[in-house]
Amino acid sequence: MKNKIMLITYADSFGKNLKEMKGVIDRYFRREIHSIHILPFFPSSGDRGFAPINYREVDKAFGTWEDIKDIAGDYELMFDFMINHLSRRSPEFLNFVEKHDESEYADMFLRFCKFWPGGEPTEAEVDLLNKRKPCAPCEEITFRDGTTEKIWCTFDEEQMDLDLQNEAAWNYVESTLRFLMDQGLSQLRLDAFAFATKKVGTTCFFLEPEIWEMMDRIQRVLDEKGIPMLPEIHDHYTVQLKIAEHGYAVYDFVLPVMVLHTLFSGSSARLRHWLSICPRNQQTTLDTHDGLGTVDVVDLLSPEELQAVVRQTEQYGANFKWDYSSGNSGEKVVYQINCSYYSAVGERDDSYLLSRAIQFFTPGIPQVYYMGLLAGENDYELMERTNYDRNISRHNYTIEEIDRLVEKPVVKNLCVMMQFRNEYPVFDGEMTVHDAPDEHLWISWKEGQYRADLKANLKDHSFVITYLDHEGVEKILDLNVC
Repeated sequence: MKNKIMLITYADSFGKNLKEMKGVIDRYFRREIHSIHILPFFPSSGDRGFAPINYREVDKAFGTWEDIKDIAGDYELMFDFMINHLSRRSPEFLNFVEKHDESEYADMFLRFCKFWPGGEPTEAEVDLLNKRKPCAPCEEITFRDGTTEKIWCTFDEEQMDLDLQNEAAWNYVESTLRFLMDQGLSQLRLDAFAFATKKVGTTCFFLEPEIWEMMDRIQRVLDEKGIPMLPEIHDHYTVQLKIAEHGYAVYDFVLPVMVLHTLFSGSSARLRHWLSICPRNQQTTLDTHDGLGTVDVVDLLSPEELQAVVRQTEQYGANFKWDYSSGNSGEKVVYQINCSYYSAVGERDDSYLLSRAIQFFTPGIPQVYYMGLLAGENDYELMERTNYDRNISRHNYTIEEIDRLVEKPVVKNLCVMMQFRNEYPVFDGEMTVHDAPDEHLWISWKEGQYRADLKANLKDHSFVITYLDHEGVEKILDLNVC
């Protein structure tokens, strides 16, 4: 993937389908967007695409594979693959329900009766799990023969976990990956992979060495077409460092909350430390379709600093997703902050543009969520109408809305910065984070004759970006677009 900005969007969020999405990007954002992470566009039974029924089809509401390939002709594309689970409405799981033990897919899914000694976990074993539910992660399934079984279900009730100890599951995984590799794929996002390693008496999360064996097996398939993988995990920042040491690109999920802390506290100290140790082969985010992870900044921020960020975003309208894992001493804790990033900074244009400037000067490929591209505010109406907290930051824009919102000064100024980030040839060079008083931030990039500097005042959130032109003359990036 080239070191240029990636857009994250649903197939029906930037216009109502893939054709409209490409039309919007072609019309307004050709210089700003180089690649696109199209969130799951397959037929799905839940979790807005993350409970895939069939990876070999494009949801008819979004378009066809020809639409995907048309987009791939102009933009690098990232697809999702949910290594941990498959929809309970998938042909494979329906066949399992129909034929039970006689199904060719009977060993493809993770069955409690075959995993746990005695068929059920003890209370202590459930407490030990890294889980997103306050109970054992399973769904009781009634089969055509009238019997019932508990099937492992880490997330939504529609998402049935695969048994990656069994070759039946791997046959499905590898054949599916090979199909996707022929559909315009430039990079694979491996979703929820840390939950796919399971062993009795453990947390069933990111188990070593099993996790590396699993990732290496997937990468060997992708290597057939030279396709890189981006593993998706929210966990302690040292896990990302470990993944980077194994040669994989990683997400900088530290950055979203770290930038909020920097803006709210008026101090660059914590951010400067993170920039000094963060992986260089990474993709940066401020906002995604999920919330802003808090587990990622543990020990980089103090508990009091993290709680201050949580409280401030709550005042700006955020809600929260909770973690029920045993490491929290039985207490549920905030796992993700659900909020658009523009709303998370108080819907202040100066604060928002500074947050993006920091992201663009952080090592790695920047990802910009579609709502962030339009400086979108929290969508309380959608959240309340659907009774789903995460929808606060999942507004679907019509073409008419986009035509209007691209005229906002904050969006125009953001586009100027995005063009600079994509086109000024310095961000594959060397970064320097300069010593400065905590209320200031100064980051430089240098490559050959080129240099770019971001200097920010964290008390009033003013900042300036300077660079050297082809003649070596210092220029100021003009951010007074109206």
